[in-house]
Amino acid sequence: MSQSRTDGRTVVFFPEGAYGPTNNCAGIGQVLREQGHRVVFVVEESFVGSLEAQGFDERLMRLGPAPEVEEEPGQFWKDFIRDTAPVFRKPTVEQLAEFIEPTFRALCDGARYVDDRLREIFDELRPDVIVEDNVVGFPAIQHSGRPWVRIVSCNPLELKDQGIPPVFSGYAAGDDMGWREFLAEYERATGELHAEFSELFVERGAPPLPAGDFIHESEWLDLYVYPAELDYERVRPLGPTWHRLDTCVRRSDGEVALPERIAEGDGALVYLSLGSLGSADVELMRRLVDVLSRSPHRFVVSKGPQAAEYELAENMWGEEYLPQPALLPLVDLVVTHAGNNTTTECVHFGKPMIALPLFWDQYDNAQRIAERGFGFRLPTYEFADEELLDAIDRLAVDDALRVRMAESAARVQASPGTVHAAGLIERLAVERAPIAR
Repeated sequence: MSQSRTDGRTVVFFPEGAYGPTNNCAGIGQVLREQGHRVVFVVEESFVGSLEAQGFDERLMRLGPAPEVEEEPGQFWKDFIRDTAPVFRKPTVEQLAEFIEPTFRALCDGARYVDDRLREIFDELRPDVIVEDNVVGFPAIQHSGRPWVRIVSCNPLELKDQGIPPVFSGYAAGDDMGWREFLAEYERATGELHAEFSELFVERGAPPLPAGDFIHESEWLDLYVYPAELDYERVRPLGPTWHRLDTCVRRSDGEVALPERIAEGDGALVYLSLGSLGSADVELMRRLVDVLSRSPHRFVVSKGPQAAEYELAENMWGEEYLPQPALLPLVDLVVTHAGNNTTTECVHFGKPMIALPLFWDQYDNAQRIAERGFGFRLPTYEFADEELLDAIDRLAVDDALRVRMAESAARVQASPGTVHAAGLIERLAVERAPIAR
């Protein structure tokens, strides 16, 4: 870091209203704040106080009209996922029209609704840098004329290339069977919405969107979070302002005190987490509890927002929410929805994975985990009981994989992504010029 604590800059983080992007940004913000910079988070009203409790300033906004009853953090997306969950049982190509397009539409509607409020916030704060971690753009950011950073905290297939699989497909790299048909369906499902959203940018004084993308690449600085061990081989290199962060793991202030019967015992210690949204599928969580109750291993379960709706088995312990960065070093392997945060954090701590993808880029991460040999991908709603139990048994005794993942963990931990990102953002705040790699 180059700046003294007496020459702090103002950095505004604007993450999507979900725990994954918010936690990524918080980890980077921790480093910037310790270097004497003012860090402000623009967050949905349902997140009020959550970033302030971590020592950050907050500015509140809404992506839609206020509800009649008080919301939980990220409640909009919890409700949205609950209502669209039946679509998750369909092939990814069928999800494009029934889940991906409606999700993008909800995000685009939110961007339209909040644009004036964002302009108020930026005019008030006069930030040196705006950092956006969203999957759609916001015209107010580019209209501000201030240096801004795009963070991609989803699978990097979001950054399209003809040599890699289509984003959201879960298709294999190196085998282009079905790619063309998937891309055609993606264009058919999202083309009209894309044109409407691009018009909004122009109307609000920002450039039109690139073809097929709902967000611009920043001409200043772009970051994506994915370890080299899982990354893709591209036909066309990314532009000069793109920088990879192998992982971006926030420091956890929480501690996990495991019950003795779980901390000590026979078998492996397995962490089960389908994320704050995936764990809302109570029927799926109940099935997993039932299957895993017949395993000789011990389980720590992140029960999620519907924690009161199901009970855990004798070989399990869990709570509604757990401090994942504090927990992962304690376990032997992870059963996960393959969200980008959990996937990259498992690599950071050297933990093999069994992926049960549900939606969005989780299929892409699950496929990459399997084809890079970091674990297994199973069909979330169709796996046989013995498939899951056998996968856990096999990973629990795979010493060669454990050694390989420990080597990867040592590499990424030696160069923390939070520190690297904070340094690049600070350079941008000071130099006010594009930061090339």
